[in-house]
Amino acid sequence: MEPTEAKNTANEKLTHNKENTGKEAGTAPKEKIVLESGKNSSDKDKNGYKERLKEITAVLHKHAITRGVSPEKLRLILTDLGPTFIKLGQVMSMRSDILPKRYCDELMKLCSDVEPMPFSEVEEVLQEAFGCPWQEEFQEIQRKPLGSASIAQVHRAVLKTGEEVVVKVQRKGIYEVMARDIGLMKKAVKLLPPVSIKEAVDLNLVLEELWRVTQEEMNFLTEAANMEEFSRKNKNVAFVKTPILYREYTTASVLVMEYIDGIPIDDKETLLAGGYDLDEIGSKFVDNFIKQVMDDGFFHADPHPGNVMIQGGKIVWIDMGMMGRLSDRDRELIGEAIEGVALNDIGKIQDAVLALGEFKGKPDQSRLYTDIRDLMAKYGTADLGQIDIVEIFTDLMDVMKENKIVMPHGLTMLARGLTHMEGVLADISPEINMVQIAAARMKGNLLEKENWKKQLKGTGKKLYRSVLRAIDIPTLAADFLQGCMKGETKINLDLHASDDLAWLMRRLIRNIVLGLWVMALLISSSIICTTDMMPKMFGIPALGVLGYFGALVILMYLFIKHFMKK
Repeated sequence: MEPTEAKNTANEKLTHNKENTGKEAGTAPKEKIVLESGKNSSDKDKNGYKERLKEITAVLHKHAITRGVSPEKLRLILTDLGPTFIKLGQVMSMRSDILPKRYCDELMKLCSDVEPMPFSEVEEVLQEAFGCPWQEEFQEIQRKPLGSASIAQVHRAVLKTGEEVVVKVQRKGIYEVMARDIGLMKKAVKLLPPVSIKEAVDLNLVLEELWRVTQEEMNFLTEAANMEEFSRKNKNVAFVKTPILYREYTTASVLVMEYIDGIPIDDKETLLAGGYDLDEIGSKFVDNFIKQVMDDGFFHADPHPGNVMIQGGKIVWIDMGMMGRLSDRDRELIGEAIEGVALNDIGKIQDAVLALGEFKGKPDQSRLYTDIRDLMAKYGTADLGQIDIVEIFTDLMDVMKENKIVMPHGLTMLARGLTHMEGVLADISPEINMVQIAAARMKGNLLEKENWKKQLKGTGKKLYRSVLRAIDIPTLAADFLQGCMKGETKINLDLHASDDLAWLMRRLIRNIVLGLWVMALLISSSIICTTDMMPKMFGIPALGVLGYFGALVILMYLFIKHFMKK
């Protein structure tokens, strides 16, 4: 990805391997933050709560929420409710394991650009963060922001020491506003009708997830720690760069980092004019992302074009507010699932899925096996280069969702990251296949010495356990045969009926019982009608009439029930 005259060195680096270490000249001022959604300024601003509730109610009424919530309607509602809800919608778009895919796809269309806050408020936030006027730390700060989002906005600035930087400033009072709005959203969930998105997803679970993620994003010290960790893990990658972090100016509400005057990764015309190879950019972009996921377990979860720049022949990753993590166990299980796809081994994929997910109820393993088998029928015969990793990942998430399996947060972040990666590749280099690059990296890792030691150690443990179990086989076989000869062998069967079969059996038994009641009433009433029992109605014993009437009521009930089911 060097300019054209140096293209032959692409396999080594994109440009010279410039050191990319953060500035370590001081520590951030201590700032205490209360991360509890229930503790805010509600006592001082009850009228504000009431007014906001009126606004939310008016928007819900405008969009006729009582008639159900379609994906497009949900996006329009969040847009009308303002910046806080737009941000929540963007976070919701990551939860493809909770929300139906059509809702996630629609929410990804939400635009994060919002009206910037006045520069006077920016000055107030800086004053509170530094304890002094900003002029004592910066030569200048441009009044017009480079960008403005729901949580923060970014200004270009120059430090007293002359370095060009960007200052990310949190919106004043955003924590209290978001805490209030999420609390009101929890109340609004109760107003949703039964036939709506409420049937498909646990909205309370979604809101808890949203609050946790937004809390992390609103603490810029967390983002600063993410930048430092990302820089450490990628310091040996010649073509990757992380903006320099100025820790001494960073607090929970202000983040200062190096200004990156680069080219957006999707600006094809400018990149080509600069002599860059788009295929090399795309392949190394994917290779580094796979490295982040499979080797580091710490990856950029929001790699859209605005967060990835090309500067000086290097890929620059910015905005570390949304990062994904995968434990060693998660990565191992993902690798086993990928191996299961490659080998068309349904059982291996099923074991990995069962180990990865959390179940809302008792898992129906037979249904899960069937769903995975159907999935493999779609991809099992495809060549490696023809597999769309985003599509197969999405389909696998749908299988998990249908089987009421909640995936770890890291996997949902990975799904979002892969979706953005696919969009970037489709734009700059549509011929590149992520599966092939991932396979090449995993194959390279497999040949590493440390990986071989790990594989041999794991295989040795499995072999040892297998030998111990094999020693017991002759004894168990002898006991079984001896029991058969004496007629004392017992076989314990544990049969699990599916929910549909159990429902069918209950319905069948209920109808049989009701049918017996009708028959008993008709026979007994007919016998009574042959007698001269008093009192009488319509010339026949009243008790017989009541029996006929009871049988008619039961028949009408069965007929109406059958009609409604149809």
